[in-house]
Amino acid sequence: MRTQIAIIGSGPSGLLLGQLLTEAGIDNVILDRADRDYILGRVRAGVLEEGTVALMDKAKASGRLHAEGLPHDGFSLAFDGRDHRIDLLGLTGGKRVMVYGQTELTRDLMDRREAGGALTIYGATDVQPHGFDTEKPYITYEKDGTAHRLDCDFIAGCDGFHGVSRKAVPEGAITGYERVYPFGWLGILSDVAPVSHELIYANHPRGFALCSMRSETRSRYYIQCALYEKVESWTDDRFWDELRRRLPVHHAEALQTAPSFEKSIAPLRSFVAEPMRFGRLFLVGDAAHIVPPTGAKGLNLAASDVNYLFSGLLEHYTDRSNAGIDAYSQRALARVWKAVRFSWWMTTMMHRFPDSGPFDQKIQEAELDYLTHSEAASKALAENYVGLPY
Repeated sequence: MRTQIAIIGSGPSGLLLGQLLTEAGIDNVILDRADRDYILGRVRAGVLEEGTVALMDKAKASGRLHAEGLPHDGFSLAFDGRDHRIDLLGLTGGKRVMVYGQTELTRDLMDRREAGGALTIYGATDVQPHGFDTEKPYITYEKDGTAHRLDCDFIAGCDGFHGVSRKAVPEGAITGYERVYPFGWLGILSDVAPVSHELIYANHPRGFALCSMRSETRSRYYIQCALYEKVESWTDDRFWDELRRRLPVHHAEALQTAPSFEKSIAPLRSFVAEPMRFGRLFLVGDAAHIVPPTGAKGLNLAASDVNYLFSGLLEHYTDRSNAGIDAYSQRALARVWKAVRFSWWMTTMMHRFPDSGPFDQKIQEAELDYLTHSEAASKALAENYVGLPY
């Protein structure tokens, strides 16, 4: 079998790239080791930058997003028992974010792809990219016990941090930059109305907390926890009690509780692989970089990678120019590092570190006080939160 673009991974980045290519008339095939139901069962983030929404529009997969998504014009920083709103709309000249679950975005892209007849091969095992340092790359894989080969012009590695794409690159060709944080996020999903109509980021001596949502009737809450913690030791009642302690009183009193239907602990890390192109293999999204979720950048960074790669591939096929794909890694990484910096800054400002004491807490509170009372500082926060331009 042959295609123009072989895409490894059917997460949001692979599906978004595939749909943009399909809409542009560029043939592509997506391979994934998992099945559709497993992919849709994964719970992920849900704050979308305007650039991500615009790409969904271009992919013609944004109908439900606009109908059911929740536009947010701001969010709150809570600290020292107080609540301070960051007016995204006012500070950025009219920009906002959209709250829409990543699972739903993935479902929309899957449905659009299936409706258009584009090919996704689920259950593809032992996927391996070959020959990407030549003009004739290809992928081998097994499906139902039978070996297959997929020839292509280019390979897009959209298969996440643990995928095969980055591992296929020769040793020494990648420089990795990493910071592992000494805590994680304990998160729950519950079918209960959110405590606030906008997100709340809370800094507290007991640790960070985040009040988010997936809809007007489904809430997503997080609290900072130690890496040695076990999900099994956290009952719903214990979680709700701890969340209340970390919120300002008026939010704690308004918090509605209900049984959780998903509970997990996620470790936090920052990671960047340079470069993001190796011959005719391109790393996209989590295959090339990971950010802590504090800045809501993970999915949005993957979308910006897709934007740069799609533009380069489109230029290659329509204008016979390689300028875009040659510049892909440099363009993507310039935006990646800015988002990594922002996510690191948000994380260090909002979390309690194991070796921090009263002095460190006061420094965080002073920074937050300056941030919320300086228009220049608030603008910088808002500009980064809504997403820097592509």
